[in-house]
Amino acid sequence: MLLVTSTWGNKKTFRLIPATIEAPYNEAIYDADLGVLAVIGKEKKESLQMVPKLNALGDPEMLKIGKRPGGKDYAESRQTMETYYEYYVENKDEIINIINMLALNADTYEFAQYLDQKAEAPEKPTGSILSI
Repeated sequence: MLLVTSTWGNKKTFRLIPATIEAPYNEAIYDADLGVLAVIGKEKKESLQMVPKLNALGDPEMLKIGKRPGGKDYAESRQTMETYYEYYVENKDEIINIINMLALNADTYEFAQYLDQKAEAPEKPTGSILSI
């Protein structure tokens, strides 16, 4: 696998991409906000997914009663789909070990610069909400 620069959300990050067809995973990407390396395997599994119901034109079928509790304003149905196995690594030392084991260019690509970019928690307000 090869380390390359990528973007996730609005931040620069790194991604692992296959260097050959024998690579053990389809891809991996580091989410700097969560501090998680998401690894997508090559093996597939069947899982249930909620997908939009489509009208005759192929557009999502809009609800007549407004929005559902989750905020969606279109109808959904649960479908069985094939998806790839996903693995989430949260421990920084384990992420570094995995990268060093998988990435052909781990010794030359500066991936560590992205590992400490977690989103800052918003400051909690001090004092009373009401001002007199």
